[in-house]
Amino acid sequence: MTRMRATGRTVASSLSSAGPAAAIAVAVVLALTTTGSAQGQRGSADWTQWRGPARDGSAGAFAVPATWPERLTQRWKVEVGLGYATPLVVGNRIYMFARQGDREVMSALDADSGKVLWSTGHTAVFEVMSAAAPHGPGPKSTPAFSNGKLFSIGMTGIVTAYDAASGKQLWQRPGSMPQPLYTTHAFSPIVDGNVVIFHTGGDDKGEIVALDVNTGAVKWSWNGDGPGYGSPIVATFDGTRQVVTITQGKLVGLDLASGALLWERPFVIANKTNSVTPVLHGQTLIVSGNGGPTTALRVGRRGNQWTTETAWENADIPLRMSDAVVAGDVLFGMANRNSGQYFAADAATGKTLWTSEGRQAGHAAIARAGDVFLSVEDDGELVVIRNSKTGFEPLRRYKVAEAATWAQASYSGNRIFVKDVSGLSLWTLN
Repeated sequence: MTRMRATGRTVASSLSSAGPAAAIAVAVVLALTTTGSAQGQRGSADWTQWRGPARDGSAGAFAVPATWPERLTQRWKVEVGLGYATPLVVGNRIYMFARQGDREVMSALDADSGKVLWSTGHTAVFEVMSAAAPHGPGPKSTPAFSNGKLFSIGMTGIVTAYDAASGKQLWQRPGSMPQPLYTTHAFSPIVDGNVVIFHTGGDDKGEIVALDVNTGAVKWSWNGDGPGYGSPIVATFDGTRQVVTITQGKLVGLDLASGALLWERPFVIANKTNSVTPVLHGQTLIVSGNGGPTTALRVGRRGNQWTTETAWENADIPLRMSDAVVAGDVLFGMANRNSGQYFAADAATGKTLWTSEGRQAGHAAIARAGDVFLSVEDDGELVVIRNSKTGFEPLRRYKVAEAATWAQASYSGNRIFVKDVSGLSLWTLN
C-alpha cells in the first residue's frame, strides 16, 4: 500500500528560475474581506462547491486524528462516469457531475451506501482535441450547490440548474461556440446571493455572465476575454465587492453588482492554459497561472482609478495546474518543477521556506485541515503532510484509487470522498 518516494528536506531560500512552463502565482495585497454567501463558511460539514465550503481548499470540518491510522477503510466504490468534477457533500447526500457515454449526468447518491437516488442528464457529444486527449472528455467543471439548487457547466458549454431534492431540471442555457482551446470548460461556477456566475464561450471570445439562480435570466455580462481553466472567487477591495478570476490572458476584477470591469492586468502565456484559482490570505489574494514568477500586487483605488502595484516577486515556486493553499502565514503547494515539487513559502513576503525533492507527482489536489495538508496525487495516492516551516514532512501515504485521480477530494467528518477517472469511493479513518 505504501510506496517509497524521495522525501528529503531541502531548505531553499532561492531556486533556479529557469525551466519550461513556469507558472505565475500572483499575490495581491489589498484591503479585502470575503463574503459568506459566495465563499461559504469555514467549518461547514458540507462541501458545496469547488475547493470546499470557503472555496479555499479548507477542510475545517474534517476530523483530523491525533494519530493517523496505518490504513484507511474503504466503505464503498461505485462507477459514476468520466470526468474531474469534485463530489459535493450536502448532509448525507453526494452530488456527482460526470459523463456517461454521450450524456453529461448529474446524480445524487446516498453517502452511506453509494446508492444512486436520482440521475438527470442531457446529450453533450464532445470530441477531445488530440493534445488534450489523455485528459479525457470531461466534464472538468465542479458544480455549485446553493439553497436546494445545483448549477453546472459541461464540456460544450451547456449551463444547467437542477432541483437538488428531485433532480428535476429547472432551467438550461445551450452551449456556444467557439469553445476553449484544450479541455474546454473547466471554470467552476460560484453562487453569490441570487446570482450564479459562469465564464462561457471559448478561444479569444468569452463572456463572464451572472445568471438569476431561479430563472437563468442574465443579470449582467462582461465579454472582455475568453475563459481560462481556473475558477473565480468573490472578494471586497476598497469597499467594492468583486469577482476576481484569471481569464485566457488577464487577471481581472469585475464589479459584482454590475459586471463592470474595475481593473485588469495582463496574464498572457503562449498556450493559453491559465488554470489555477485565487486563494485568500488575510489582506492578500494569491492567484496562479502558467508562465512567470510569483508576484505580489497591491490593488486599490487612487481617486476614481483602480491600480495594481508590484510588492514582491518570487520566481522559485512556479505553479501550473495544482492549486496552492494558505494555512496561517504559510503558502503550501506543488510547483511544476522537477516533475512535481512540494514547497512552502512565507505568504506575506514571498520568501521560499523549503522545497521537497522532485518527482512527487504530476498533479496534486491539495486541501488543508488542522495542522496538516491533504494531497491527492494523480496516481491515486493521498499524502498527509505536516504544516511545517522547516521542511517536507509526509506523515502517511494511502492508496485511495487505482486509476488516475485529477479531481479534488471532498472531506466531511471522518469521511473522504475520492473521484478517479470513472469511479467514486468513500474512505473513512476507521
